[in-house]
Formats: sequence, C-alpha cells, structure tokens
Amino acid sequence: MTNLQDPQDIPDPQDMPDGTGSVVPPPGCPAHGGASPLYGRQFLRNPTESYQRMRRDHGQVAPVLLEADIPAWLVLGYREMRQVLGDTQTYGRDPRRWNRWDEVPPDWSLMPWVAYSPMIHFTEGDEHRRRSAAVSDALSTVDPFELRACCERFADGLIDAFAGSGKADLVFDYVYSVPALAIGMMFGLPEDQLEDMAQALTASLDASGDAILAQQRAAEIVARLVTAKRDAPGPDITSRFVQSSPNLTDEQLVGDIMVMMVAGFPATSYWIGTTVRLMLTDSRFAVTLAGGRRSISEAMAEVLWADSPVPNAIGRFAIRDTMLGGQRIRTGDLLVLGLAAANMDPLLWPDTTAGFAGNNAYLSFTGGDYGCPAGAPELARTIAETAIEVLLDRVPDLTLAVEPEELEWVDSLWCRAPSSLPVTFTPTHISAG
Repeated sequence: MTNLQDPQDIPDPQDMPDGTGSVVPPPGCPAHGGASPLYGRQFLRNPTESYQRMRRDHGQVAPVLLEADIPAWLVLGYREMRQVLGDTQTYGRDPRRWNRWDEVPPDWSLMPWVAYSPMIHFTEGDEHRRRSAAVSDALSTVDPFELRACCERFADGLIDAFAGSGKADLVFDYVYSVPALAIGMMFGLPEDQLEDMAQALTASLDASGDAILAQQRAAEIVARLVTAKRDAPGPDITSRFVQSSPNLTDEQLVGDIMVMMVAGFPATSYWIGTTVRLMLTDSRFAVTLAGGRRSISEAMAEVLWADSPVPNAIGRFAIRDTMLGGQRIRTGDLLVLGLAAANMDPLLWPDTTAGFAGNNAYLSFTGGDYGCPAGAPELARTIAETAIEVLLDRVPDLTLAVEPEELEWVDSLWCRAPSSLPVTFTPTHISAG
C-alpha cells in the first residue's frame, strides 16, 4: 500500500502556520535571506540535508546561489514543480530572458547547457512541439529487443575484461561503458570516436573541468556525424533525424542530437551507478543481489524517487512577475528545477518507510509540454536495467571495497552519481559466451 498523496491534496505551503512554508519578504533578488549554495563539497556529499534546510528556512521555493555565486531560485516542492512545468505562459525555457547575464563570468562552468543556442533544449511553443515530434520519431527507430540484446553483449564483453581479477572500479570499467556503447550503436557513431564523445559529453556536465571546451569538442564530433549520415544514411537515429528534419540548420541538427545523446549517455550512466551503489549498501537489496529481478526494478524506481540521477535542471525563466511558493518571482528570474528535492517533498511522502514500488509519478524525467520526448525514458530504462541485470548475474557476490561514506560524488549540479565504485568479488575466468 502506497503513501503517495494526490498532488491536489498537498496543502499550499503559504497556508501552513508551522513555519515550513513561511513567506520570505519580497527581496527583489533571490540572494536575499541567506541563499544556499548549490555547489561545493558539503552540498555534493549530502544534498538531501541541504534541501531539508532550505525548505525549513524558506519554504517550497528557496533562494540559492549557483557556481560563481549567481542568484537563482530552487523549486523544492512537488506541487510547485508541477505548477512550473505546466504553466508555459509564465515560465519559459529561453535563457535570453535571464536578468542575471551581466553577472555571469565568460568561463562559467554551467555555460554549455544554460547559454542560448538553437538546440531543442531552449525551444518553446509550436517550434518545440515540431522538433520534439521529430526527436520521438527518430527514437522510434530503435527496436527495444535489439537494444537489450546489444546491451547484453556489450555488458558481457566488459565483464570478461575484469572478471578474472576479482576487483574493479565499476564506474570506469562498466557503468559508463555500457550506455556509451549503446549510444554509439543507436546513433551510428564510428567506434573510433566513441570514447572521445563519451568523455566530452560527461565533461560538459562536470563543474571541475573545462565544460565549455568539452561541449565544443562534442559538437565537432556530432557535426562530422551529421555530415556523414547525410551523405550515407544508415539504420540509426542520426540518419532518421536528419532525413525527417529538412528545415533544420546544421547547427540545430547538431544541438538536438547532442541533447538526445546527453539524455541517453551520461544520465543513464548515473542511473546505473547510483542504483548499483544502492544495492551494494542497502540491506533491503543486498540480500537478493543474486538473480533478484524484482529487486533490481525496485532499486531503479527508488533511485528515481529518492536519489535522482538528474537532481536539478536549468530550468525555467519567468516571463512575467508572479508568486510561487510564497516567493515573489521577478520577470527574468531563473528557476532551477529541483527534481530530486520535489520527488522527496515531505508533503508528498509523509512516511517514506512504505517504499516507492508501483509509483511512477516521479519528476526525474521532468514533465509537461517540455518534458522528455516520447520514447527517451523507455530506452534509458532498457539500457540501465540490462546493464544491472547482466552485472549481477555474472558477478553475484559484488562487495563494495570501501565504506559507503568514503565514496566521492560527481562534481555537478546536473548529476548525482558516485565518481568511483571500487568492488571486489570472486574471480572467474569463465566467459558468458
């Protein structure tokens, strides 16, 4: 029996007298009232604690600081998130509306996926609907059964490489590689460009490196791919998308394909890594590692609810002055979509001990008119589930080689995943093939 409440039944925090939804006096700027940083070691290690503190101090919409102390708002409440995602007349996606661009340094680590470019990520209205339909059409070319079979083959080959050693770092030896190989296959990317593409996409989301140069490198690879597939199309997503989008410029084609790849590669990798980490550290799942199909599905669902691999997204920009969660939002203000925080809104989940099984109302794939295109979440699930199943079938006695609290996390606003997963297991030289 679930304890998930109907979002319509969640009380408006503005009406709550207990302080959890206290209204902060309109400051004219989100930095007012002790804005919390959405970066740094403390935030990365325990974001849930940070979200709880923000909610206690500010309610369901909190003032925050992005890298370089750029002010923004973080939407923490499930009800408020649904409101933002569903109201395209008040909250838009075009970042040219942002009223803080004059404060952003040119080498800002978040620049690659916030600064305007003609990719689908920033489109609105009819243009977005047309391009989203083209994306879904291209994704539909992937046969899910063939994808699963390919992922099983990729996974077996990767496990063969470390099965005899009795130890591995699953992030470097497995978690990133299965989705990368799947993306290469689905998009028709040449094998000799696969590793560079995977590294570039991952680095473009990482605050610790040069994200701008990484995104530029990824764009160059995709531009060459678009040219090649226009000249010699094949049975892949890129060819289908190029053929079905004759009105898009090369820059738009490259941007939209990159958005699809980011959704399919880094995000899926983080889902795999965080799920495996949960299963290795939580006794509810550890006892059924060997052959526990139901446990894998439940662990994946719990990660989407309680530890979303894409915890935050930028975002929405206020088209007009409005009120949200007791805060005065000014025209041009940036709202960061706190997907992980909204998923675990205590007004939605008064008691999380009942578990999350059977509930698919999580916001990990966003929602509304600008949510993930049809087909994308299903492909990601196929890749992730297959990778985890094969790993636990082939290496059923996986054991984390460090204490759970020693694990480090990816340095990124966008992503939530361990940056390393060292494990030990019984060595075997028997190949699955």
